[in-house]
Amino acid sequence: MVNKYFAFLLLSFFLQAFLFGQNEHVKINIVNFSNVVITDAFWKPKIDKVATKTLDACIFQTEFKTGRIRNFEKVARNKGEKHEGIYFDDSDVFKAIEAMAYSIKNTGSKTLEKKADEWIDKIAAAQQPDGYLNTYYILTGLENRWQDMSMHEDYCGGHMIEAAVAYYDATGKRKFLDVAIKWADHFDQTFGPGKKDWVTGHQELELALVKLYRTTKNEKYLRLADWLIAERGKKLAKGYTWTEWKDTGYTQDLVPVKEQSEITGHAVRAMYLYTGAADVAAHTGDQDYLKAMRRVWEDVVYRNMYITGGIGSTGSNEGFTIDYDLPNEKAYCETCASVGMVFWNQRMNMLTGNAEYMDVLEKSLYNGALDGLSLSGDRFFYGNPLASLGTHSRREWFGTACCPSNIARLIASLGSYVYGQKENDIYVNLFASSQTNFQLKKNIIQIQQETNYPWSGLIKLTVHIPKKENAAIALRIPGWASNKAVPGDMYTFMNAENTSPVIKINGQLYTFEENQGYAWINREWKDGDVIEYQLQMKTNKVIARSEVKQDKSRYALQRGPIIYCIEGADNDGDVWNLVAPIQSNWKEQDYQVLDEKVVSLVAELPVVKIDTALNKINTEDKIIRAIPYYTWCNRGSNPMQVWLPSTIEDVKINYR
Repeated sequence: MVNKYFAFLLLSFFLQAFLFGQNEHVKINIVNFSNVVITDAFWKPKIDKVATKTLDACIFQTEFKTGRIRNFEKVARNKGEKHEGIYFDDSDVFKAIEAMAYSIKNTGSKTLEKKADEWIDKIAAAQQPDGYLNTYYILTGLENRWQDMSMHEDYCGGHMIEAAVAYYDATGKRKFLDVAIKWADHFDQTFGPGKKDWVTGHQELELALVKLYRTTKNEKYLRLADWLIAERGKKLAKGYTWTEWKDTGYTQDLVPVKEQSEITGHAVRAMYLYTGAADVAAHTGDQDYLKAMRRVWEDVVYRNMYITGGIGSTGSNEGFTIDYDLPNEKAYCETCASVGMVFWNQRMNMLTGNAEYMDVLEKSLYNGALDGLSLSGDRFFYGNPLASLGTHSRREWFGTACCPSNIARLIASLGSYVYGQKENDIYVNLFASSQTNFQLKKNIIQIQQETNYPWSGLIKLTVHIPKKENAAIALRIPGWASNKAVPGDMYTFMNAENTSPVIKINGQLYTFEENQGYAWINREWKDGDVIEYQLQMKTNKVIARSEVKQDKSRYALQRGPIIYCIEGADNDGDVWNLVAPIQSNWKEQDYQVLDEKVVSLVAELPVVKIDTALNKINTEDKIIRAIPYYTWCNRGSNPMQVWLPSTIEDVKINYR
C-alpha cells in the first residue's frame, strides 16, 4: 500500500509545502485541504451536498435571480448600463468561486470547473487597465472610487484574492490568480507608506493578502497586509468619508490593533481582522499581535460567546454589546461570524500550539456555523438564535447573501482543519474519517483515521510508513473530554466526573504525556501500527455564569462537541411549556431528523398545562426529545429552546 501511494503522496506534499511552507514562527503548520481525503460518515455527505445542492443554489441565485453576474457582463459591454443589487455583491461571486474550487478538488467535478471558468472569463473581462475591479464603481462612476472607506471595495478585492488562490490551488490555472495579482498591485500602488492612508471598512483584504504572499512569495503583499492592520486606531480618515458608521468601535478602529484588549462592534469584521493579524504574526513573529489577539480572544470566549460557539448578540450592529449580554430568542449569531471564529481559532492554534483554540473552533464548527446550512443543503440561516417561538425559518437566499457562500466554502475546505505538523510532530486536531500524509525527516508517513465522531468517541488511526522512524503524534484532548465546557468559566458542566482518554497502540495500553491539551505519543513507528483513541463521550448539563441573566435557572445539554435543543417537531408542537429539573435523567437514543442520523437525548419531564378557568397550573409527565442544535428548523418553522428551564417558576415567567 505504501509503495502504491508513495509517488502521489510525495507530489502532494511538495505542493502543500509550496502553498503553506514550513514557518519557523508558528508552532503548528496547517495541512492543506487538498492533501486530505475526507471519507467521514458525518462530513462527507455534507461536503458532497455543498458541491451539488449548495453550489447549485448559489449559481442559480447569482446568474438568474440576482444581477451579480450580469454586473460583470455589463462592465465588459461598456454600454452605460445600470448596476444591479448592492455595492458589495461582487464578493458573493468570489466566495462562490472559492467554494467551487474546494469542491472541484474534493469531487473532480468538470461541470463545476466549467462554470467557474465561465465566471472567471467574465470577471477578467471586467477588469480595468490599471487593475481596478469593482462593478459598482465602474458602472456608477469610477471618479468616486477609493473615497469612502465603508463601501467594501477592499472587502470585495480580498474575497477575489482568496478565491483566485483557492482556484489556482485546485486547478493550477493562473487566469484568475493573475487578475487578483493585478488588482493587488493596483491597490499597492495607490496605498501604503508614503502614499495614501487607508483603513479597510470591512476587514478581509488583510488576511487575503497573506494568502497571496504565500502563493506568490512576493513579500510586498505581506508588508501591505501588516501596514493595513497597523493603520487602524490612528484616526487616519483624512479626506475620506465613513458613511456606514459613526462609532469606529464598530470596525475595531478605536485604538491600534496591538493595543486592543476588548471585542467591539461588528462580529464578522472583527473575526476577519484578527485572523489577518494572526496570519501576519505567523510570518513576521510579531509578539505584540499575538499578545493583543490573546487579550481579545479571552474577552470573546470568557464573556461574549454563546454555548454554541456563536458570537454577536444583537442585530443592531450585527455584533457585540456589553459583557454577558447573551439573549437567546433575539440572539443574532450570524453564520458568517461563526465561520470567522473557525478561521481565527485555527490561526491561534497554529501560532501557539495550544489545543484550547481548537476546542472553540470545534464548538463553532459543529454548532454555530453548521446550523447555518440546512440538511438539504439549499436553505440557510443568516442569524442563529438559541430560542424561537416558531417564527424563524430557513431561507432560499437573502438580500445580503454573504452567509450561503461563506458556509459553503468552510465545509468544502474542511480538510484544512483536521491535521497539522511541525517537523516530526504530527497533530490530529479534528476527528473525522480521512487520510493524509506528512513529510518526516526520512520518510513520508501516511495516517488513515477512522471514526464515527461526533456520535462515538472512538478514533482509530492506522500508520503507513516505508521504513521505521521516530515521530510524535499529538492527539487533541477535547475540552469536553476533560470536563471543560469551554476555556475559561463562562460555561461549566454540572456534576462533572473526572475521566481521561484511553490510548492503545497495537492493542496495548499506552501511557501518554499531556501538554497544551494534546495527548502525545512519541515512539518509533513502523508500517501497520494502529492507535486506538477512546474519548469518554457522555451527556453533560451545562450552566452559565450568574452574570448571564438570560440563562438563570436553566441548563443546556451537550454530548461530545454537540449542543442540543428541544424542538416542537419532536414534542407535540411546543417546547415552552416544559420543566427540565436538574435531576432529570437524559438518555441517549438513535434517531433521524429527516435523513440525518443522529444521537438524540430523551427524558421524562413535567409539561405545564394552565387551567385558565380555575386559574391553576397542572403538570403532566411526558417523554421529551432533544436533538442536535444544527438540525433544528429543517421540518418547517417550530418553537425551539437550547436553554431549558429547571423550575416551574421559570416556565411561568417565560411561557407564551
